[in-house]
Amino acid sequence: MSFLLSSGAADMAMAWQTLSASQRSTIKQQYQAAGIKLLVSAFGSTETPTTSGMDATQVASQMAAWVKQYGVDGIDVDYEDSAAMNKADGKAEQWIIDFTNALRKELPQGQYTLTHAPMAPWMGSGTQWTSGAYVTVNTKVGSSIDWYNTQFYNQGASEYTTCDGLLTKSSSNNPKSSVFEIQANGFELNKIVIGKPGSTGTGDATNGQMSTSMLAGCVSQAKGKGWNAGVMSWEYPDANSLWITAVRGSAYPIDGSSGSGSSSSSTDSASPTSSATDSGSAPTFVPTDAGSSSTGDDSLPASAGASASSTTSIWTPGAAATPTSTTTFNDGMWTPSTTPATTVATPVPQRRNEQMSHRMVRRRVPTVL
Repeated sequence: MSFLLSSGAADMAMAWQTLSASQRSTIKQQYQAAGIKLLVSAFGSTETPTTSGMDATQVASQMAAWVKQYGVDGIDVDYEDSAAMNKADGKAEQWIIDFTNALRKELPQGQYTLTHAPMAPWMGSGTQWTSGAYVTVNTKVGSSIDWYNTQFYNQGASEYTTCDGLLTKSSSNNPKSSVFEIQANGFELNKIVIGKPGSTGTGDATNGQMSTSMLAGCVSQAKGKGWNAGVMSWEYPDANSLWITAVRGSAYPIDGSSGSGSSSSSTDSASPTSSATDSGSAPTFVPTDAGSSSTGDDSLPASAGASASSTTSIWTPGAAATPTSTTTFNDGMWTPSTTPATTVATPVPQRRNEQMSHRMVRRRVPTVL
């Protein structure tokens, strides 16, 4: 769920917080029965924790308390303070390390899931981040991090858009930051989750898009080389059950059979193109509040459209909904439905100014100084 900020919950995290304890319990039971963990995402591009001088230990304690109070399974650290990281003075890395250690103290491994969502270039080597960026973070606290939701998008128009560039050899603009090059930089291979936009248009990301057929081919190739980490997408509902099924492909078929990895490069040099699973498959939103500017009336409900972010463990057999199912927005949370229908967004009470500030937060590109 996005996002938990230093100031408190926003977006879908606020929607979750607004539910009653019994509602949250019921939804959690449904998720658990489907093999799905529910995590909250911290920060996003809205906040700059290091640049803003936040105390890492204090913020970690505050966020860990929220995780416990509202019964989620863990937290995803989406640190995007590019200004701090670009200084390459080690302060950004140390902030992340201190934050991770403090979170783990409050959220013990084995009881809670702790993930990070770094931009792929920060996991590379031979870059302008001479202080190490996430290579340093991984060296110091990698054992405390369950996996990395790696953002292979928003890093340049032609970056990570072929299987070669995504898996084995990134460009000189973002050196040594493909999946297997990241492994060579000291990261555990099966912690390197491939993150991609949920659509081939620019609605979810500026660049880095792949068609589901091409991405499925890359997934198959990666599996053939021993990778088994999974795929993350920004964002739901573009990355819905049809998207998940298509990306799993023959390597991780939805029926739970063993599938097969492949080293074929037939999709390697192709340009990202739309496929039947990429367009027209997402639920249609009918928001009751389509306004795009603040009226100053904090009592008005915020539009619920398109602010949910879903990172499903797509390799678990049966975890994803079947391709014919749809989703509906009930009391602030997305729940599966077997009846094909148009999705209607029911507004969740929320401060309009928060909603306008934080809804649809985008991933930022690290700026080269």
